[in-house]
Amino acid sequence: MTDDRLERPAVHALLSDGTTVCIREVTPADHEQLRGLYEEMSPDNLRLRFFAANRRSGAAAADQACASPRPGHRALLAEAQGLVRGVAEYATGKDPRSAEISIAVADGLHHRGIGTLLVEHLVPAARAEGIGEFTADALSDNHEVLRMFADLGLRTVRRFEGPEVRCTIELGEDETYLSAVEARGRSADVASLTPLLRPDAVVVIGAGRRPGSVGRAILHHLHEGGFTRRLFAVNPGVTSILGVPSHPSVSALPTTPDLAIVAVPAAAVPATAEECGKAGVRALVVTSAGLDSGQAQALLTACRTYGMRLVGPNCLGVSNTDPDLSLDATFASDHPRRGTAGVAVQSGGVGIALLDGLSRLGIGISTFASLGDKYDVSGNDMLQWWESDDRTDLAVLHLESFGNPRAFSRTARRVTRRMPVLTVDAGRRAAASHTAAAATRTMTRQALFTQAGITATRSVGELLETAALLHSQPLPAGTRVAVVTNAGGAGVLTADACAEAGLSLPPLPPAVIDALLAVLPDGAAAGNPVDATAAVSEDQLRSCVERVLRYAGIDAVLMTLVPTAVASATGDELIRALTHSPGGRGRPVAAVRLEQDLPVRLLPAADG
Repeated sequence: MTDDRLERPAVHALLSDGTTVCIREVTPADHEQLRGLYEEMSPDNLRLRFFAANRRSGAAAADQACASPRPGHRALLAEAQGLVRGVAEYATGKDPRSAEISIAVADGLHHRGIGTLLVEHLVPAARAEGIGEFTADALSDNHEVLRMFADLGLRTVRRFEGPEVRCTIELGEDETYLSAVEARGRSADVASLTPLLRPDAVVVIGAGRRPGSVGRAILHHLHEGGFTRRLFAVNPGVTSILGVPSHPSVSALPTTPDLAIVAVPAAAVPATAEECGKAGVRALVVTSAGLDSGQAQALLTACRTYGMRLVGPNCLGVSNTDPDLSLDATFASDHPRRGTAGVAVQSGGVGIALLDGLSRLGIGISTFASLGDKYDVSGNDMLQWWESDDRTDLAVLHLESFGNPRAFSRTARRVTRRMPVLTVDAGRRAAASHTAAAATRTMTRQALFTQAGITATRSVGELLETAALLHSQPLPAGTRVAVVTNAGGAGVLTADACAEAGLSLPPLPPAVIDALLAVLPDGAAAGNPVDATAAVSEDQLRSCVERVLRYAGIDAVLMTLVPTAVASATGDELIRALTHSPGGRGRPVAAVRLEQDLPVRLLPAADG
């Protein structure tokens, strides 16, 4: 039989603490390392694995794992930095539908999810061979393995036989198992992003002594932005840059940084990443652009070898406005305003526009990531971070491609239950000419957004308008809209626009009409739209809207206003009058000033 194990691709996966391992097939070349894994085990670990502290059993287990391939047998190992950290395998006996599974994890590496990850990767392989269950014998005091089987999300039956426990794990795929795998992945993903978005120490590599370099601009932002943790620079020519201590190399730093900002020429990126990995850095932000294929592969290899998360290359940077951190590792023109929107983009230019727009509106950001060429950290990762972040209540994405649309859709569906997720329908044209990622086809994108519950807008301006509405107003319960205007023609245009958007304008009942006519100027028409006339005052408009909102037959109020010479109040004054309405409305109210120069403005309520 041909040994195809070398042809099966390795998978890089996250452990529960956010570190990375490589899951791959066991091959004969791994025999020595597998023997070493068992030889280095403590007597107690050996006893739990083989029911006796017998190192000959370890040698036999290594022989079996590396044996020639056969149907009904599969062995996988977890590897980090070239060292075997764990191994798991299954083998069928007389019944080809049942396989015995065994797991071993190196001493000192328990409770990090290595065994669970290996089993998760064995499950689909076993299913593909027609295997319907795993069986395993464990000592009754092997609480770690018994708990691992119980927490897999698969139906597990235990049968106690003296000091041993016979476990039978059914391999049927259902929502419970998928949810359990998803929850473990989400927890690991968030843990892996902590060094990136909540670092305790940051180093900027490539900050020059003269103004104008990207590295110096990022160092300036971090320093002047009040980063609350330890900050260093790497520049062999000086001992200080912008008041920040500088050292000749990453290895010379007094402490190992969690995050390294790499702003060096493309040719120097691979060696810099390798140096960071050897020093124990956990995350990289690479702003450098123009990496060729060899440099790109070397960067990825370094990150995978040393378990570093990577943002970029060709990116603007990352920010976290939490006052406990104040991380602004970008070279945008201004510091982002502290707020509640999570933002992830591929294009740095779009990122700057969104940061400026959200700051102007008073929404601000919680966290920001410019993903650039998106070699590693993706929009899916950021969605999972925001889902676990109490400071984020609005997610904003501008992505030109989706590496794994199915995973993205599943994550986004879950996140949209907690907060609105907005995007610009980017990539409709040749976005790949801008970043290294190929654009996803338009029809696929639209179906993806619909399936995931994402609100897709047609432009950055429209996205900001939608963000302002969702940030400041409750979600409507339905599609029924009441239109209020001080110009009949504007009301007609608004009604037409609502109809085109799939909204309805239900007629108001007589009691509501009478209540409106009682507070509006002479000549008002209280249908739907409500024509409040050009002479409407602030108090009259406020009373009108309050009465409309009391009617349970509408879900939202939309006003269109124009300045007139006969009214005592200007358009601004009419709109501001609504900010003094007492109590919470419970339904959204939006106003359109037809002559307004800005696309959207947010007016806070009088009580904040």
